[in-house]
Amino acid sequence: MNRSPAIVWLILLLLLLPTAAGRILIDVVGGVALVLVAVPLILTGLGWIGWKLMQAQAERTSNSTVSSQVGSRTETVVPASEVTIDVTAQDVDSDS
Repeated sequence: MNRSPAIVWLILLLLLLPTAAGRILIDVVGGVALVLVAVPLILTGLGWIGWKLMQAQAERTSNSTVSSQVGSRTETVVPASEVTIDVTAQDVDSDS
């Protein structure tokens, strides 16, 4: 016959009896439950805010062109999405 360990009975007795130890145990369990629920929600909110900030930064940088001075000439950098690159294939003969 299986018997429950004495620690299970002790915890149940502390929870059911209105003693200081029972109230402390209930407070600790409530605090742990609050942390287990609150931490993922806070991290999700911070991640969402960070994602929105990164999106806004990416949109700002992709919409602007940058001019830079190199030596005596000024070059304008154009976003890659607005440029077409032509590629031509060439045969390469190997002499090995």
